[in-house]
Amino acid sequence: MSSSRLHLFQAYGIELEYMIVDKNSLSTRPITDDVFKKIKGEYVSDIENKEVTWSNELVLHVVEIKCTKPEADLEMMADAFAENVKVLNKHLAGFDAKLLPSAAHPLMDPAKDTHLWPHDNNEVYELYNKMFNCKGHGWSNLQSTHINLPFYDDAEFAKLHAAIRLILPLIPAIAASSPILGGKNTGFLDKRMDYYQKNQRVIPSLTGKVIPERAFSKRQYHKLIYDKIVHDIAKYNTDDILDPIWVNSRGAIARFDRGSIEIRIMDIQECPKADMSIVALIVNTLKMLVNEKFIGFHDQQLWEAEPLNEILQETMRNAESAIIDNKEYLQVFGIDKENIEAKEVWRHIFAKVSEAYPDEMAPWKETITTIINKGTLASRILKVLDNVYSEDNIKLVYQELADCLANNEMFVVWEKAKL
Repeated sequence: MSSSRLHLFQAYGIELEYMIVDKNSLSTRPITDDVFKKIKGEYVSDIENKEVTWSNELVLHVVEIKCTKPEADLEMMADAFAENVKVLNKHLAGFDAKLLPSAAHPLMDPAKDTHLWPHDNNEVYELYNKMFNCKGHGWSNLQSTHINLPFYDDAEFAKLHAAIRLILPLIPAIAASSPILGGKNTGFLDKRMDYYQKNQRVIPSLTGKVIPERAFSKRQYHKLIYDKIVHDIAKYNTDDILDPIWVNSRGAIARFDRGSIEIRIMDIQECPKADMSIVALIVNTLKMLVNEKFIGFHDQQLWEAEPLNEILQETMRNAESAIIDNKEYLQVFGIDKENIEAKEVWRHIFAKVSEAYPDEMAPWKETITTIINKGTLASRILKVLDNVYSEDNIKLVYQELADCLANNEMFVVWEKAKL
């Protein structure tokens, strides 16, 4: 996001992370720096391509494509991301490589296949590795979609943070895409988030309960979160390399320096069209909460992190099939039931959001309907694998996912004809 201040929902910064893999074997290829060097003639960490910028990440087999500046037109950005995937794949073809979607590589062995970015800013990555050992799935094998939403001042921050805290537990129920790691069914549809919440447990204050604390001003946020992080990382941060803003790892991160909140809970999907459809749904759901179309601002502020985290634990494991039995939470969205599956919560929210913002949601209706009816990408992956977790079968499915990404197409599971 730009350092210039924007108001609520004026524009967005979207970031998509993809794996670079061998085009045939699908093994991870730690070549982001070499690809960038071939394009620019030197090692660089960013390449700007009009509306989209390509960037390095912690590990060499991941590349991020993101908005060069905050953009208001999500439909335009969906097309721009899809075009940049094609351009990147053309460059990668010269290395016999290509991009692979989903939030985790299904066969990667992090102990052997982790290669950290060795160029500019690598001292931060090296310190992280020393503190947490980044040769693990939660560090070197995870890809996500980040949503940056602006706020102008404390009043706007309070409204946005209250709304985001409420929606975070539901995101895996529509965006989970990491069911397979190490060639096995992990038992979680969103295993990336399970690793995410645990991979910094040596310093619990960095992640908290994933759902941020009840902080609704800059002063509160620093007192409850950043001041504690500064204290807890001090013994590791002897050279003052780590900024508490960088190491805050909650599911949503407040960036007062640039006036934005970054949502990190969303697994990346099979193609930009799918990602941006979910982004549009989340953004417009947040609009409804901020505009108090579900419940009032004061009632949103009352929610503690613990009950929201309990719902998140269910959706991380079971995604759209998670049973949400917190009646008070369901009533937030106008659902008067004792319990309901998470996909039905999203079906209800989608209908309400589409009614409130018909023009904003119209481009995404078909894709969101497919996800709600056919299941999260994680569920669709498991359905196609059909309990056969051989390397050959996994590669067959993930080759198809790579094709979906290359062509900006949904990964649709066809139902068997009934005789």
